[in-house]
Amino acid sequence: MKVLVTGSAGFIGSALSLRLLERGDQVIGVDNHNHYYDPSLKEARLARHANHPGYTHIRMNIEDRSGVEKLFEEQQFDGVVNLAAQVGIRNSLKNPLAYIDANLVGFGHILEGCRNHQVGHLVYASSSSVYGANSKMPFSIHDNVDHPVSLYAATKKANELMAHTYSHLYGLPTTGLRLFTVYGPWSRPDMALQKFARAMLAGEKIKIYNYGKHRRDFTYIDDVVEAIVRVLDRPASPNPAWDGARPDAGSSNAPWRIYNIGNNKPVKLLDYIEALEEALEITAQKELLPLQPGDVPDTYADIDELVREFDFKPSTPLKTGMKNFAQWYREWRKNHDQS
Repeated sequence: MKVLVTGSAGFIGSALSLRLLERGDQVIGVDNHNHYYDPSLKEARLARHANHPGYTHIRMNIEDRSGVEKLFEEQQFDGVVNLAAQVGIRNSLKNPLAYIDANLVGFGHILEGCRNHQVGHLVYASSSSVYGANSKMPFSIHDNVDHPVSLYAATKKANELMAHTYSHLYGLPTTGLRLFTVYGPWSRPDMALQKFARAMLAGEKIKIYNYGKHRRDFTYIDDVVEAIVRVLDRPASPNPAWDGARPDAGSSNAPWRIYNIGNNKPVKLLDYIEALEEALEITAQKELLPLQPGDVPDTYADIDELVREFDFKPSTPLKTGMKNFAQWYREWRKNHDQS
């Protein structure tokens, strides 16, 4: 296939691009290389696949309407995976318009490109944050998600609704993936894992919010990529049993689907930190703090549909994933500090 991957220099986008190239797909990658975090990390990720003969990289904002239109006109994609977004829950409290621009306007441009050029399947990153104030565990795609607690979460829920209208009106197959706390090598420096590792290696205290009572469905990057590839290969189809009198929130009578991508094993934050301590062979100095605005205490993914429909369940043990992260992070810091 010829696949467009937006956010292709990002944590997930780069790993996905590598996987698609390895199996023989042609990948067109788009990334704006913004300065939300150290851009040298994006450049290093990109260097892993930039010179592959099947890869083409374009530096562009998906908010650039004419640029996106031209891209779709010139390339004629078989599939699109939209991972480009303004990320970070905390930052959405301070800089909301950046989320409106990238996550709503930019996503609208991707939808239009897919509609106007008969793309076979659009897969896009949603987020476990859409569950917001929900407290019923595990989080199910069949549950209502109308109570987000951050603008970031609201934009991801809006993406699901926008995609549904395109699936309904234009027959565009779309699949949204609610990702649950992805971790592993090449992860973002603004995420807790890198913050913890950076502080621990510097002998500084790590800030632990909600007094360490958080539980997260930590999901290893390789498992996330495997799930995306399997979903991409099978375009969304209508649910023949869907009933407007009792509407199912996770499917539709249009070719629109939603899936949770999580490890299905929530881990206490303090246990997560303990696994990092073991991998780095360092005991962390801890500063316990209250819950932050926009954050949720627990995430736990119900992945029954993913298992049943794609015969796949994330399976990387936490200690294995953490060991791989620690090995990469030490090497990355060493090379980064020398450059």
